[in-house]
Amino acid sequence: MAMTTHYIDIALLPDPEFSHAHLLGALVSKLHRALVQLKTSDIGISFQHYSLRPRSLGEVLRLHGTEAALQRLMELPWLQGMRDHVQLAALLPAPPDAPRWQVQRRQFKTSVDRLRRRRMRRKNETLEQAAVAIPDSVERSPQLPFVQLRSTSTGQPFCLFVDQGPAQSNAAPDRFNTYGLSLGSTIPWF
Repeated sequence: MAMTTHYIDIALLPDPEFSHAHLLGALVSKLHRALVQLKTSDIGISFQHYSLRPRSLGEVLRLHGTEAALQRLMELPWLQGMRDHVQLAALLPAPPDAPRWQVQRRQFKTSVDRLRRRRMRRKNETLEQAAVAIPDSVERSPQLPFVQLRSTSTGQPFCLFVDQGPAQSNAAPDRFNTYGLSLGSTIPWF
């Protein structure tokens, strides 16, 4: 498989009507639909101003991939409706000596009520039985930055938590999910 060698930065512009969080959610949703349409797993993303304190993905989404993969993506009209809200940089080569990082999705069991309802359906249990099986202590409060999205299949909102870094000693072949997040692959970090 090819390794990420190029990148494109997409910066969110200030907007009086929409928050950065709202615009980032729309941008990631549009990217997801484009990656599904392309049926590709060779384009990754990172967030240049990623921060745990304060918890933020920042205002710059960086696309990573081969020159050909990024050109195929940018030939699609996937940024339609976002052009007034973003500044698109040129397709550039990544520094060859840049350290490699993983940018991954993290999923958490965040809602005890949801887990109990699911167990009740699957095991035909009462709420009391499910509460014994799934105590309140199961619920976690993730401390990672996230983007708020809406499921295209169910229409339900969800948080896509992103864990970025640290540097990896070896480069791994490009394999990303349909959100551009790592399935074991690394991207250059600079």
